[in-house]
Amino acid sequence: MTEVARPERDPGDPGDTGDAGERPRGRARRGPGRRPGPTETRDEILDAARALFAEKGYDATSLRSIARAAGVDPALVHHYFGNKEGVFTAAMRFPVDPGEFLPRIMATPRERLGEAMVRTFLTVWEDDARRAPILAMLRSAMTNERAAVAVREFVTSALFGRVAELGGIPRLRLNAAAGQMIGVMFLRYVLRVEPIASAGREELVELLAPTIQRYFDEPS
Repeated sequence: MTEVARPERDPGDPGDTGDAGERPRGRARRGPGRRPGPTETRDEILDAARALFAEKGYDATSLRSIARAAGVDPALVHHYFGNKEGVFTAAMRFPVDPGEFLPRIMATPRERLGEAMVRTFLTVWEDDARRAPILAMLRSAMTNERAAVAVREFVTSALFGRVAELGGIPRLRLNAAAGQMIGVMFLRYVLRVEPIASAGREELVELLAPTIQRYFDEPS
């Protein structure tokens, strides 16, 4: 007998996917007899949402498409997150904790900040799990004002604000350095423009660090 999903009773209930005849992909990965718990189901929804936001942006991603990708009933998405904005807020948490990496960067001697910044960007963007939510945030910010406000507020306060506070670096210089690095990351990891897409890490550090360092040097 086919179970009917009842999220108000059991958010982890493996019920109807909302798409007749389509086998839910999320559940197909589980072995027979294994019953998913609420935490596992919620994580699968977030994983699916991150991938779709990264691929399509905010506006082109629907709750139904998220549910379909996660292999759950759309009612479960509503149950956990309320609406698409709720899913976006939960799924697009910044993949790197600023409190973890910013103090390490700012502990670097000022004359090597450019190198530290280049290495940090490469480390983050090389990681598929970290790159996907970053792309989702950036793409959604281009098409949705709410997403743009969220990203702008995060970048302004959590990143640039803290670096300016820790290092005494003017925000205009921080903005310019970060903007240049984001452009390089797009060429390398999104557009995959050659030869920068296949250049080695150390080659890029050697190439980019002196230019980024200029933004952090004291004016002569």
